[in-house]
Amino acid sequence: MPVPFKKIAVQDEDSITTLTLQNGKGNIVDKAMMIELAAAIDTVGARRESKAILFCAEGDHFSFGASVPEHQADQVAGMLAAFHTLFRKLIDCSLPTVSAVRGQCLGGGFELVAFTHWIFASPNARFGQPEINLSVFPPVASLILPARVGQTVADDINLTGRTMTADELHLKGLIHSVVDNPEQAAREFIHTHLLSKSSAALKYTVRSSRHTLHASFLKHIDELEKIYLAGLMKTHDANEGIKAFMEKRKPNWTNQ
Repeated sequence: MPVPFKKIAVQDEDSITTLTLQNGKGNIVDKAMMIELAAAIDTVGARRESKAILFCAEGDHFSFGASVPEHQADQVAGMLAAFHTLFRKLIDCSLPTVSAVRGQCLGGGFELVAFTHWIFASPNARFGQPEINLSVFPPVASLILPARVGQTVADDINLTGRTMTADELHLKGLIHSVVDNPEQAAREFIHTHLLSKSSAALKYTVRSSRHTLHASFLKHIDELEKIYLAGLMKTHDANEGIKAFMEKRKPNWTNQ
């Protein structure tokens, strides 16, 4: 039975599928959105004429990240499973992926964007993995960012939780272009550089050029998920960090 799309919009045009996040002010990437994105990617990947996926977002911000309430102990296993399935679907479909980012792009939203081949960002875009501030960690970013920006920069992002500007990440090679209209720039890039190519060749080249990255991701993501659930979520501080955020108070760390 088809998944009804309520938290994303799907548009197919000129062999490009645009997936637009539309989940309120912060476009929270909750479990329901993850399931919708995975279903849409599955459908796109099965179409012979598909040549690119473009990720966009409604509103002033790309995404504030994954749902904090869904990080609670009784929900986090299902949320992580849905999120990691989304990336497995991206690997399976083997299509070039592009993202257009405005405003805040944090947590799970940043992980999704960092997985795409090209990122076009507005000058006001800000990127970060703030999970450490809640005493948790981002499994996908832990695997993807070292490959995209190097271990040193990945450690900076994941361990400090600080945000970086579009210009900073452009200099570090993660962002392709910083432009006033990232959606338009992304579409022009796809039209200029991808649409004239064979869709079959694009898919096989994605598999080839990202073989090492994808193989490493698939090999290690289950292990990190287990570390998260069986290790991290057994600590006081991980549960306290999520609870404190939801209660809008300062966390009381016990360092255990």
